[in-house]
Amino acid sequence: MLPSKFGVGQPHVRVEDPSLLTGHGRFTADAIPAGALRAVVARSPHAHARFRLNNIGAVREMPGVRLVLTGADTKELGSMPCAGVIKPSNEERMWLPHYPVLCLDVVRCVGDAVAFVVADTLAQARDAAEAFEIDWEPLPSVAGLKAATEPGAPLVWSERSGNVAFTSEVGDAAATDKAFSRAKRIVKLEIVNQRVVANYMETRAALAEPGNPVTLTLGTQGSHTVRNSLCAKVLKIPNEQMRVVTGDVGGGFGTKLGPYREYPLAFLAAKQLNKPVAWVSDRNEHFLGDAHGRDNVSFAELALDANNKFLGLRVDTIANMGAYLAFFGPFIVSNGATMLPGTYDIPAMYARARGIYTHTQPVDAYRGAGRPEAAYLIERLVDAAAHEAGVSPEELRRINLVSKSAMPYTTSTKRVYDSGDFSGHLNRALEAADARNFEKRAKEAKQRGKVRGLGMANYIEVCGGAGPEFARLKIEQDGSATLYIGTQTNGQGHLTAYSQFVADELDLPLDRIRVKQGDTADLPAGGGTGGSRSLPTGGPTTKAAAQKLALQLKELAARELEASADKLEIVDGAVRVTGSNRLVTFAALAAGNDPLLEAEGTFTPSAGTYPNGTHVCEVEIDPDTGETEIAGYWVVDDFGFTVNPLLLEGQIHGGIGQGVGQALLENTVFDADGQLLTATLMDYAIPHARDMSAIHFETRNIPCTTHPLGMKGAGEAGTIGACPAVMNAVGDALHRNFGIRHIDMPATPARIWRAIHREPR
Repeated sequence: MLPSKFGVGQPHVRVEDPSLLTGHGRFTADAIPAGALRAVVARSPHAHARFRLNNIGAVREMPGVRLVLTGADTKELGSMPCAGVIKPSNEERMWLPHYPVLCLDVVRCVGDAVAFVVADTLAQARDAAEAFEIDWEPLPSVAGLKAATEPGAPLVWSERSGNVAFTSEVGDAAATDKAFSRAKRIVKLEIVNQRVVANYMETRAALAEPGNPVTLTLGTQGSHTVRNSLCAKVLKIPNEQMRVVTGDVGGGFGTKLGPYREYPLAFLAAKQLNKPVAWVSDRNEHFLGDAHGRDNVSFAELALDANNKFLGLRVDTIANMGAYLAFFGPFIVSNGATMLPGTYDIPAMYARARGIYTHTQPVDAYRGAGRPEAAYLIERLVDAAAHEAGVSPEELRRINLVSKSAMPYTTSTKRVYDSGDFSGHLNRALEAADARNFEKRAKEAKQRGKVRGLGMANYIEVCGGAGPEFARLKIEQDGSATLYIGTQTNGQGHLTAYSQFVADELDLPLDRIRVKQGDTADLPAGGGTGGSRSLPTGGPTTKAAAQKLALQLKELAARELEASADKLEIVDGAVRVTGSNRLVTFAALAAGNDPLLEAEGTFTPSAGTYPNGTHVCEVEIDPDTGETEIAGYWVVDDFGFTVNPLLLEGQIHGGIGQGVGQALLENTVFDADGQLLTATLMDYAIPHARDMSAIHFETRNIPCTTHPLGMKGAGEAGTIGACPAVMNAVGDALHRNFGIRHIDMPATPARIWRAIHREPR
């Protein structure tokens, strides 16, 4: 086969974009058929209360109402599932609260679901949901993390003293204590990683259509994951009774990984009414009904010797779980702590993390799921240590980065970094940022009444795992190819990337290759998308299927051409006798409907992969207003192997945007009673193009030694490096000009202005 101009490594533009950009995408709401019934969820206005629905019968008799489901109607269903169950350090097993599909008599957060109304029209369903006469008995509530852990705080669950959901420990406490006893300097810092709301462009929706099986069309990050968990844990039915279909998805970021209450409710309604039932969230409901991200507070200590070498790291974290345990919630806290050493040689580490219940929305995976929290903590702590030690942040990093020669390197949390050159990409990023001339730029800014700061962050994450992946590749009657694979695109460009793997083996242009994801009827299993696993697992899976199919096509062609298969080559959608013009097209081979026209591939990762890199950010702050402008941004990453440079750069840009949003803008605010004060985009700021700058991006790839293609994954990397890089830049500007040691995210103009002028909140 000749080298493919469409294949892996080529910067091919996204083949899915013409459809999406011209309004021809097919999202969940686009699939709703004419005449479908519409559903609305009645939600609690209280953070904690007992309640009684008084006029259910009257609501059921309202115009157009077809069905009303309450907690009494759904009490036999199982709890909404938690797949992220961990082994606590101080208990035999983790205690799981009951997470009801509909609350029976007690609500535990604003937005908790109390009824599901189905009517002929959306307006009728809304009218009925608002017509409930509900007796509310407000109960004591607590929303803040620290308040929830204070003695005498209201309990979310009476079974859990101090509102502690679980305790997880990582590392060696005794060895860490010993390391701290030898320290010349101990740097301490309290770090807040605030709660954020995912705000994907497409809000969640569900369409349930009756039949055998019932078909659920949902915007998910993995149709098999949602189906399997709903059937096994909630509905308690065989998988065969439910088909889940996921079409185009307008963003996921982790919070669409698992099932939500509306999915089993729509399923039950369609089954009972024998009519299609659709529910579509509005933006306000997204704030109230979907899982949130982040939300933890850490007290961190770093021990250094007389030569500024790191001796030990000690971290105590409290992490907000919300009122219930979300799908991956506990795992995020526990797994994230294993990445706290970052790119540094820290001989001893101990971290304790406690999940805390509060009367707020559950907290689940959000882009990076624990690794951004770890990277933010260690990178902010390293900058604080540099300031206290009187050395530059880059010098302290160079002293303590794990060396390239030490690979493979085992961290104090038992993570094994197989490859990397952390000093190399730090040096290159600072060179690209022209860091040596920063002082000149800072002086010029000061003449204009502004202050500048330069921040950097080294990061490393673990991804690319989460079990096996499956694919099926088929030659169609017209000679084109269709790939069925168990991951799920949420806008990352999967159709392009997977097609490039197929093109490498079958020499087809990308417009002759279709990629189908998201239908449980197409494949027996699928791992979905999350944790940057799609290409690291889906790439080898697709390659295996394509290589197998290529051999089978040669076998078929050998019969037609009366030639030995080892004398054949695949060229431009045909099989040809090497060195001749004798060939047979894929379309001609497909006319025979032979089983060899189809091949399957699987791949199971042997270990996690470790993408890493350096972000450098330069900011300019107006002291009179506190406004921050990003003056420059540079990234040098190690992703092991690049499938498509254009897709990769787009992923990094998007990830940086989310990191900038959290660093400078986004903040989820509850009052003391648990009312969500930032429940609309009028109150909750998200990043715009004006909040960004041009981004310099390049790679210094070192192939992963534990992956067959050398890949490391990239989907979450931009967000992981962005928060600490931006905040370290802000911190540098404030420290060098005003002596301010620390500021928490989000570094809003008001927060910065107060810090500069030493005014309280």
